[in-house]
Amino acid sequence: MKFSLFVHLERLNPGQSDESLYREFIQLCEIADKGGMHAIWTGEHHGMSFTIAPNPFLSLADLARRTKNVRLGTGTVIAPFWHPIKLAGEAAMTDIISDGRLDIGIARGAYSFEYERLAPGLDAWGAGQRMRELIPAIKGLWEGDYAHESEFWTFPSTTSAPKPMQAPHPPIWVAARDPNSHEFAVANGCNVQVTPLWNGDGEIASLMERFEAACAKNPEIKRPKIMLLQHAYVGTDEADLEQAAREMSVYYNYFFAWFKNEKPIRQGLIKTISEEEMAENALISPEVMRKNLAVGTADQVIARLKTYQAMGYDEYSFWIDTGMSFERKKASLERFIADVMPAFAE
Repeated sequence: MKFSLFVHLERLNPGQSDESLYREFIQLCEIADKGGMHAIWTGEHHGMSFTIAPNPFLSLADLARRTKNVRLGTGTVIAPFWHPIKLAGEAAMTDIISDGRLDIGIARGAYSFEYERLAPGLDAWGAGQRMRELIPAIKGLWEGDYAHESEFWTFPSTTSAPKPMQAPHPPIWVAARDPNSHEFAVANGCNVQVTPLWNGDGEIASLMERFEAACAKNPEIKRPKIMLLQHAYVGTDEADLEQAAREMSVYYNYFFAWFKNEKPIRQGLIKTISEEEMAENALISPEVMRKNLAVGTADQVIARLKTYQAMGYDEYSFWIDTGMSFERKKASLERFIADVMPAFAE
């Protein structure tokens, strides 16, 4: 099982400048590269200071000059916000800049806040349909002399300029949850990204079952890879781990406030959530964080990740966005690299 870092610029309050958040983002990525991680993933979001990532290709192009070995992935671009010609060209250019280290994760998107602003009237179903049309289109553009006429996009014969460095194209990953998404990904030769969010091992096993069922329906296609994205924290003692669980609980309270899109937003930040409101949300309490996420000492995290490896996951992506201080994120990542990853060395 390979290991990667999933990271954004994140802000829960107005206490830090964007410039300082970007410097911290770069430092975490450099630690991942020097520490031997397989990949770095960063996504796409708009108008949300909670998760700052307006164009992942910009960040990845910068990381291409600051890193040497790690692969660089979009985790993920939001399909309905891209025209196929634009996505094919920008991705190919980033692949060239990174010397062929690009992976492309694509998703339908999750936040109605973003749909309302970039594609009014769009819902998750419509976004998913656009993703299913987008992926074959960008493959055709990379191959060249490709014309497209369908429900969402129509254009005459076009060739991506430039074409990607990797042949026939960079690996494509699809963010999948329901069985239909798994089947679409596998049938189209795409790898799969899954995240159980705060849910535990039962959900993680169920996601793998959906993937395996999709593979069984497409026996003529070589089994693609599947990546598990999950919040993790490697701590030192019980007090440290309890603090991490509290911090992750706060993070998920803001995550779901953005997802529900009901609270007032000012200057890109959601209204502060009170301790009383958080205490009412038992589904994402600190106790649930500690039970269901990879929060523990190095030995405890190794044991949990070994179960995911045994399930068949090819990659584990350490989701480091947690609302913690940079110092705590950095220390946890360094412990993960030094004390957890060697237990999985080939």
